[in-house]
Amino acid sequence: MDRTEMLRVLAKHRTDEIVVTTMTTTWMWPSITNNPDLDYPAYGVMAQGASIGLGIALGRPDRKVLVLNGDGSQLMHLGSIVSIANAGAKNLVLFVVQNDQYEMTGGQPIPMAGKIDFASAGKALGMKNGYRFDDPSEFDTELPHILREEGPTIVALRVSGPLGERRRPNMKQEVRRFREMMLKLA
Repeated sequence: MDRTEMLRVLAKHRTDEIVVTTMTTTWMWPSITNNPDLDYPAYGVMAQGASIGLGIALGRPDRKVLVLNGDGSQLMHLGSIVSIANAGAKNLVLFVVQNDQYEMTGGQPIPMAGKIDFASAGKALGMKNGYRFDDPSEFDTELPHILREEGPTIVALRVSGPLGERRRPNMKQEVRRFREMMLKLA
């Protein structure tokens, strides 16, 4: 599915969930999001997005946390899936945006490109739920259910399409803004 269309489906169904973006999605999500106050762009933290999302999910068990992680990043830190499952993060949904390449570093193919099933691997590593989508209409239909169910959940999203405009966030400002918003919600 086209990555922009995938992000639009997510924004359409998002209500008050915290969204952690990593890698390519940090550039694209700001122009699509419907609630930027609850967004945390984890720019420049390759392989750490799921762990950041876990920390937020554990710190804010009253909120669903959605992590948009790249497939290359997820491969670099498969242990984060085990940590999420072990912590029992019922409020965390880990989306693995899968295009079979290390896009941020030049498009090199990831190991076992085209053969990895992140949904099945996630369930085998302890995630309660696992899904995979390559069709936007099926993703659109199933996403409301996924967002309501108890996790932890992993969702593999096979995507293609252009990257969109590259916007590097000022992480010092973003951390300050996000911290202030979390304090307001307390």
